[in-house]
Amino acid sequence: MSVLLNIETATKNCSVSIAREGKTILCREIAEENFSHAEKLHVFIEEILQESNLSFKDLKAVAVSQGPGSYTGLRIGVSSAKGFCYALNLPMIAIDTLELLARKISINEGIIIPMIDARRMEVYTAFFDKNYIKTRQIEAEVINEESYKEINSTIHLVGDGIMKFKETLVQDKFIFHHDVVFPSANEMSYLSFEKYKKSDFVNVAYFEPYYLKDFVLNK
Repeated sequence: MSVLLNIETATKNCSVSIAREGKTILCREIAEENFSHAEKLHVFIEEILQESNLSFKDLKAVAVSQGPGSYTGLRIGVSSAKGFCYALNLPMIAIDTLELLARKISINEGIIIPMIDARRMEVYTAFFDKNYIKTRQIEAEVINEESYKEINSTIHLVGDGIMKFKETLVQDKFIFHHDVVFPSANEMSYLSFEKYKKSDFVNVAYFEPYYLKDFVLNK
């Protein structure tokens, strides 16, 4: 039986899960404004392993959310994943953060546009169809009244970035899923197992998160 550890820290949500054969056994997460990922992450991992009656030696791989997202959050998650992989001699799996966010809803028609806040009026986005197939690649884009004007189908918006555009994207085709704010390690369970079965691993030594934009230190 394949037991995988999933780590998602690309946003304000510090989230980890333990999964067996693609199904979540236990997930623990907390979203906080002050980014307590460095404090919470390893505590959560130890807790869910203990509560699941598992240990680090039971793990077959470690999966991490690869971004885009918070520079600090991604660094913490990827550094932790690399540490576990090196120490335990495990393969590492990288998962698209925007796909995780898209998979928090199911639709019958239209497209899903997950939006992760990239500050000001900019968001990280991609397009996914009802089967979660990516139909437009990831971009950092500024949203205005003309955005997505060429799309005639229903557009489902999810993520912490959508809050800024309720008064900008006002056409009936836009559906705001305000209850879907952050990606979670819970949705990683299926995706990481699918990659594990195909041995779709990344190079632990050379892997870097998908920042999309250069890190800028606030002054």
